[in-house]
Amino acid sequence: MLTQSVRFGPPVVLGVAALPRLFDELRERGYTVVGPTVRDGAIMLAELESATDLPYGWGVEADAGRYRLRKRTDTAAFAHAAGPQSVKDFLHPPRARLWSSNRDGTGVRGPDEPPRYALIGVRPCDLAAIGVLDRVLNRGEHPEPIYTSRRAGVFVVAVDCTEPAATCFCTSMGGGPGAHEGFDLAMTELLGKGGHRFVIRAGTPAGADVLAALPAVPAAEATLAEAEEAVAGAERAITRAMPSGSLPDLLAASVESPHWADVAARCLTCANCTMVCPTCFCTTTADVTDLTGDHAERWRRWDSCFDLDYSYMHGGSVRRSGASRYRQWITHKLGTWHEQFDSSGCVGCGRCIAWCPAGIDITVEAAALAGSRPGDEQPC
Repeated sequence: MLTQSVRFGPPVVLGVAALPRLFDELRERGYTVVGPTVRDGAIMLAELESATDLPYGWGVEADAGRYRLRKRTDTAAFAHAAGPQSVKDFLHPPRARLWSSNRDGTGVRGPDEPPRYALIGVRPCDLAAIGVLDRVLNRGEHPEPIYTSRRAGVFVVAVDCTEPAATCFCTSMGGGPGAHEGFDLAMTELLGKGGHRFVIRAGTPAGADVLAALPAVPAAEATLAEAEEAVAGAERAITRAMPSGSLPDLLAASVESPHWADVAARCLTCANCTMVCPTCFCTTTADVTDLTGDHAERWRRWDSCFDLDYSYMHGGSVRRSGASRYRQWITHKLGTWHEQFDSSGCVGCGRCIAWCPAGIDITVEAAALAGSRPGDEQPC
């Protein structure tokens, strides 16, 4: 991957001491830099003032229903798996004002003007998720205006995954662990005998322009081989996987499976899985006013197919049981998403596994469906 010739120049090496220069360069070009940092007991995404805000020396332990920070024995900045946030939080934010107005017709305004984001440390799974959201919200006959305004001009610095969590299954969903496209710059972090450094490659002219301004040196063949092995080692370390074969066909054949009742007995319908998913995009709207009634606003916020009211129609909700709501989520995510958007809605990041309080594992549930035959009809 790294040794092959690339369109925008050969890979280079940047020492960790020079990483702040990348931040400075992006800020000088008018970008608001967003990246990972330690906050509230997790690796979170936030606006960063400098490279010192990165989570140096912190890693992650994750499993079904479990996520913990752990102190590393080195100073790696990006050797952590996906946290509870993804870049979706900035491109398709949890809350966004659609418009506001006063009763007398003054003060009419639409959505706020977004900053120009430079997203640093984007995991390959989240890189794939951006591609999914682009197909859903940024293309077609009716692009979503808030997403398109925030997506325009975004500068993406991806980081190859070199230390996946136990919850990761990106290799079976095409989401990693190496970054292949959709980035301006991509980095592989190395901490071997050559010291703490980054192998960086450009994926766009804008990325090559930024890279040319950094104090980088050409990457030696041995360094490129080390970077490739770091990514290959991460791929070998990933043990979770989706069942082989066509997932859309599997889900279509499992509509009446008795396994949905088993999932429902464990699922809390809390919607955590949809809130942390980097591709779930469902929203609802709410109109609010002040106490005088002179000022009104309309806000859009995230919603979830696990919400009982999400499928509400006159007379009641269509999906009343937990079984029907979980079935809707996984069937859409792994099955009918292909019919709508020509891709899966899952990138294998494993967030839904780690942040499910009941420890429900989407790969285990898919495997259970693959190993069972459709049975008696379940109430919905």
